Amino acid sequence: MTYPQARVAFELVAEIDPGCAMAYWGTAMTLFQPTWPTRPGLADRQLGSEMLQTATRLGLPTERERLFVASAEAFFREPNSDDYWLRIRRWEAALENLYLKVPGDPDAAALFALSHLATSPADTISRAHADRAAAILIAVHEAYPNHPGAMHYLVHANDMPGRQNESLEITRLYEATAPRNPHALHMPTHIYTRLGDWEGVVRGNLMAAEAALEHPAGDRGDLVSDEFPHAVEYLLYAYLQMGADDEAALVLSRLRETEKLQPSFKTAFHLASTEARFALERQAWAEARTIVPRQPEDLNWDRFRWPEAVAQFAVGFGAVHDGDLVEAERAAERLRTLGDASDQAGENLFARNIKVLQLALSAWIADLSGEIESSEGLMREAAEIEVSTPKHAVTPGPILPGHELLGELLSRHGNEEAALSAFKTSLTHYPLRFNSLAGAARTALALGDSAAADGFYTQLLAISYPNSTRPSLREAADYVSAFN
Repeated sequence: MTYPQARVAFELVAEIDPGCAMAYWGTAMTLFQPTWPTRPGLADRQLGSEMLQTATRLGLPTERERLFVASAEAFFREPNSDDYWLRIRRWEAALENLYLKVPGDPDAAALFALSHLATSPADTISRAHADRAAAILIAVHEAYPNHPGAMHYLVHANDMPGRQNESLEITRLYEATAPRNPHALHMPTHIYTRLGDWEGVVRGNLMAAEAALEHPAGDRGDLVSDEFPHAVEYLLYAYLQMGADDEAALVLSRLRETEKLQPSFKTAFHLASTEARFALERQAWAEARTIVPRQPEDLNWDRFRWPEAVAQFAVGFGAVHDGDLVEAERAAERLRTLGDASDQAGENLFARNIKVLQLALSAWIADLSGEIESSEGLMREAAEIEVSTPKHAVTPGPILPGHELLGELLSRHGNEEAALSAFKTSLTHYPLRFNSLAGAARTALALGDSAAADGFYTQLLAISYPNSTRPSLREAADYVSAFN
């Protein structure tokens, strides 16, 4: 899944041996990215179709080769059509046919497992696809312990609630399998993020970010791969959970200063999300308000609705906390527009993520307007949609978890018992989050539960960076010292 380099390799094969039909299949397969938020444009769809026609014309002497080409053709058929998800479903069906007709083939099995993960429902967290894909991939791994697809796609299968502790030995093995491949170095940190292993997330993404700079993108190799901002966001997220704000500021500054970033959905998302996270996790509301959505201007933001929504939410949430209803409501209205457009485009997963942001912002607008019952209802709805929505691979997690925000809202309303329950739920879904631990500790204190407060504060101190200056850490250290 280092697509630009794979494409160069397949093109080199075709140059060395123009009669190698599978080289053209391989080139076509690099033109779409099934677990990423990118969508191939018309030019790439036409090129993929042409590559597969060339493969067929050259001749495919075995059923295995014919079925591989047919699976790719299922995606690239009718290139003028924009229906991406119809293509992905056809691709999965064709790969299942290949998988069943060529039993024991590790590549057929791995690619079918990937396609099965790519067609998981967008509106509910269902383990069925992940469980089936994982079973197939574990069988491949047992037969071929160094098969990179088996290790890689198994991490994707386990990147969901309830599976994050599965096959951890394979996850750790993959970290060392391709030591200069940015995506391979990064992938295990999807699982480390779910476990709250912030040191592991930092370790993996420091290496992935550096390796990404060695793998340029673009037709002329003159662009910085979107693997770089992808690694930077996970790195920044981990630093913020450790209270390592200075380190987070440094990596954010490095991303801001990096020129010629690959103009993809991933890049747009990470540019918006890193700015939003840096302000919101530190509760720097005035900073959040200064974020300018749809920046930089040379990206085609009309194609990147969810990334824009992240920036709009940050601005609106900052405005709420500064008491500016007009700006907050403007941001909420823009979120509704972006969500409707994503829904109409058939991008249900993007639309659900935007809906969560819109509901959360609306909840806090209602709170600012004194509509307490409405604010709590909207925030609960946002949290429920969030935890029933599969996490997209582009993001380490929600911009701010719904149950964490619900806990803060309930605490503001004096309902500390319900607030503590919300913070605990947040920690169940997103272990060892800094602000959820701090919020849980404070609500436990308000309820007079000293032992629980000590437990949360102790965990907070354990995950925190030694030189962190977050006020919550001084508060935690003073309490734990006095309690013990």
